[in-house]
Amino acid sequence: MLRTTDVQERPDALISLSCQLGSRIVHAISLVLVGIFLGAAVLSGQQAYQVALESDRLVRFTSRTVIDEFEGTTERVDGLVLLNTEELTDRTGGAESEIYFEVDLASLDTGIGMRDRQMRDSYLEVEQYPYAAFGGTIEQVVSLPGAMFRVTTRGILGIHGIKQERALTCDLATVNEGYHVNCSFPVFLSDHDIEIPKLMFLKLNNEIRMELDFILEPAELDSKN
Repeated sequence: MLRTTDVQERPDALISLSCQLGSRIVHAISLVLVGIFLGAAVLSGQQAYQVALESDRLVRFTSRTVIDEFEGTTERVDGLVLLNTEELTDRTGGAESEIYFEVDLASLDTGIGMRDRQMRDSYLEVEQYPYAAFGGTIEQVVSLPGAMFRVTTRGILGIHGIKQERALTCDLATVNEGYHVNCSFPVFLSDHDIEIPKLMFLKLNNEIRMELDFILEPAELDSKN
């Protein structure tokens, strides 16, 4: 049985919610997270960040098989981060840090309309499971040269209604008052009860490489002294 910590209960609940609600919430997620996930206020010494919707965003999945390789992309990723420090440092992390991100799977585009429809309708079943979501805490931050950081997170990855405990690592670079985030990690379709397609135009490997690239900007939330 999967064991989650108390701090993971809120993002875990939001992951379950994201699997159940339709696309009506995709543009309202930041408001939901500010009100529920991060609470009404942040403590002094903490800082909240949100995905910058006005900046370039990219989510890419890549499938490689013996005879074929193709990718699907979308820009529809959103989420929030709560640091337990005023900025990202080696001291950031632990139970007072929280993260939550989700990707709109219905917007994935592989460049071929028929392939997109088959993938969305028959395999990802986006009408029932419209989002992939990850929520948890920051486990470790390592400073790198050039105002960069390697951030390890631990939490729950929810795809296709199946939740898996995962540790994901991302590289962050300081950009103005925020951070440029780049993540890359494998996802195994069988872990999320997704049938592996064998169609001529949609042959997927069980292992999919996921890449995320976006900007985090400071979120304006009330402070609590």
